[in-house]
Amino acid sequence: MTGFPLIIAFVLAIVVMIVAISKYKIHPFLSIMSVSLLLALIAGIPLGDIANVIGAGFSGTFSSIGIVIILGALIGTVLEKTGAALKLADMVVKLVGQKNPELAIELMGWVVSIPVFCDSGFVILAKIAVGMALEDIKIAYTNAAFEPKLDYVITKLPRFPFDKFASAANTLGIGDNLLLVMGMGVLSSILPLIAGLLFAKYIGKSVKSADETGDSAETAKTYEELVASFGKLPGGFDALAPIVVPIVLMALGSIASMAGWTGIAFDLFNFLGKPIIALAVGTIFAVIQLAATKKLGEFYDLTNETLKVTGPILFVTAAGGVLGKVIATSDMVNFITEHATVLGSVGIFFPFLLAAILKSAQGSSTVAITTTAGIVAPLLGAIGMSTPAEIALVVMAIGAGAMTVSHANDSYFWVVTNFGQMTPEQGYKTQTMLTLVLGLASMVGIFILSLIF
Repeated sequence: MTGFPLIIAFVLAIVVMIVAISKYKIHPFLSIMSVSLLLALIAGIPLGDIANVIGAGFSGTFSSIGIVIILGALIGTVLEKTGAALKLADMVVKLVGQKNPELAIELMGWVVSIPVFCDSGFVILAKIAVGMALEDIKIAYTNAAFEPKLDYVITKLPRFPFDKFASAANTLGIGDNLLLVMGMGVLSSILPLIAGLLFAKYIGKSVKSADETGDSAETAKTYEELVASFGKLPGGFDALAPIVVPIVLMALGSIASMAGWTGIAFDLFNFLGKPIIALAVGTIFAVIQLAATKKLGEFYDLTNETLKVTGPILFVTAAGGVLGKVIATSDMVNFITEHATVLGSVGIFFPFLLAAILKSAQGSSTVAITTTAGIVAPLLGAIGMSTPAEIALVVMAIGAGAMTVSHANDSYFWVVTNFGQMTPEQGYKTQTMLTLVLGLASMVGIFILSLIF
């Protein structure tokens, strides 16, 4: 099958995948793999080649990005368990001051979310913010105030563990330039940070959680009690090193390449600047942090815990790679490229809209990101995105779409409502509306950046 009928078949296949995941609760890995096989058959890929295409798409993901995802997630797990995330939050509060509670909570989330998965990060900050005093500060409008940062777009645009964004960057061909992806993520987070703060101030006046209305049975811990629960918090340098050192190493690697260094200096910094090596060094600093907090004996269990968390991400990501490989092998890319006028006019908005549709329909950001990346990768030329900076913005656009919107079919929606002590109705007013606001604000910012870069 070729031409427009193949496009129709592709759309129907995606619909089947969404229904399978959302309605029939078939695991995303199986759903994406099944759809990929179905598309391969419909597209007329020779039967003898289909297995090789699937294998190449699957193995390519693991060989290029698997270790990066695991090491990044391991760093995040260590920072969470040692109390480093709480230390980072405390440093932000001291920096911002006590008179700006909403801003303090939002920036806390911005920092904490760099090394920690959004679910865990939200729980950590919920322990601080929900009905609690931090350094004797009563946080006003807590649920709405800390939620903007701990939501998807700001959490996952500058995402340090490089889980979903690393996989998307790799699928789109810039997996070795994660520093650029992170830089674009930071720039892309500015406008949604502003929009999130304004929304928090607005919605926080009308939505009150159970702790704020006095209906909560939970006894709030003081800041001192939270600190004591970790035994001993790491120092500021120890908390920052596992995050900052890999970033510095990747920056030095990029500088060495752009500056045209030669000899042993180039070889050394080029080696240390590779994401796998840089994150391995970051992991060493994380282990040092464990030792400093007398928790080195927990390292084996933390590693096991990390592997359990990253396993599903890796396999779903690999399945997305299979779908992308099938699309690239079919005639669909050539047909779209030959008729790319409409797609080219949409440009950077195409990956955003596709990811948003997938996210809203089936709830999983992982599925939305990996599937969209696989679809978009062969079409980068058609949408007018070819330079590394432009492709990095495509990654951002996919991420912005993959948070728009979070509602009842999203597990994170229930994390927010439960730990935020809100009813589902309140969750729709805060979490769901917020993800819409952040998604649109992010896309506006990404579009502006696309005009510059």
